[in-house]
Amino acid sequence: MTEIKIETEFIKLDALLKFANFVMSGGEAKIRIAEGEVLVNGESCTMRGKKLRPGDTVTLDGETVKIV
Repeated sequence: MTEIKIETEFIKLDALLKFANFVMSGGEAKIRIAEGEVLVNGESCTMRGKKLRPGDTVTLDGETVKIV
């Protein structure tokens, strides 16, 4: 599991996917989230504006990152 450190209170799901290099563009992030491919804390999430805070995990294609 990779750790991603954020300096702000939260990061939105679509921005995290781009920041962690899970997707190449915001458009790809939107599609993958809408199709339910992204797991937040082990559960499918279809809200691309979901606010993620330290302690949350995001999984896509078998790779997981944890926000710290």
